[in-house]
Amino acid sequence: MDSPVLVALALSFVGGLSTSLGALFVILNPAPNLRMLGLLQGFAAGLMLSISFLDLAHNAINSIGFLKGNLWFYAGVLFFGVIARFIPEPTLAPSSDTKSKKKDGDEGGKDIMKKHRRQVLFSGVITAIGISLHNFPEGMAVFLGSMKGIRVGINLALAIALHNIPEGVAVALPVYFATQSKWKAFKLATLSGFAEPLGVVIVAYLFPSSVNPEILEGLLASVGGVMAFLTLHEMLPLAFDYAGQKQAVKAVFLGMAFMSASLYFLERSLPEEMSL
Repeated sequence: MDSPVLVALALSFVGGLSTSLGALFVILNPAPNLRMLGLLQGFAAGLMLSISFLDLAHNAINSIGFLKGNLWFYAGVLFFGVIARFIPEPTLAPSSDTKSKKKDGDEGGKDIMKKHRRQVLFSGVITAIGISLHNFPEGMAVFLGSMKGIRVGINLALAIALHNIPEGVAVALPVYFATQSKWKAFKLATLSGFAEPLGVVIVAYLFPSSVNPEILEGLLASVGGVMAFLTLHEMLPLAFDYAGQKQAVKAVFLGMAFMSASLYFLERSLPEEMSL
């Protein structure tokens, strides 16, 4: 296996295992700190936006021209927009379900509670499937970014890893509520993250080892479109819900500033042959 593939695989494992970290939020605490998760989601959204517009799309436009760069970018937006239609939204709804659990208990309806638990478990499994489908193209993005250079791969993996923590919570919380099993909640959240390195492996074997630089820049612009859509469609709404609009916006700009600084220092510190 080539060195860029191994690097991409390692980076994707970091991102994928972040869902396990999200599961730990659930099983080690009575209730996850939603405000902290919201701030983290806003920070990750800022990272994503900087990568999408200031790095991937910007470099593609400079390399292959304004028209082609934009066409590739919006092709990525459309691609992920179609995928998002078939993927359930990550949600922490079981936290409110816990309140309804008390009501059901007061009514003394054990059958109702069992049915309620089955419904919540089903929602957790569906969410896990949806997040797995999310993580697959994210693994592809990390692979394509690593082909461009380790700087791009590291930045993408960092942003995706932060984004995957609340996704791990979204999977583990309903499963833990429904089964009362910490192990099952942790296991399902972790398995959903493994779709990310799987995406790297599959695309590495389907992708030609030597690709036209113009095509590679176009694909990276499409990755930027995917990341922008993911940020605006899912990450920002979740950040607003959990942390509040004002605090979430501050976290977004902090993430953008952090990523801009990392882009600058990584480009200056990495050897020329690695940064491409």
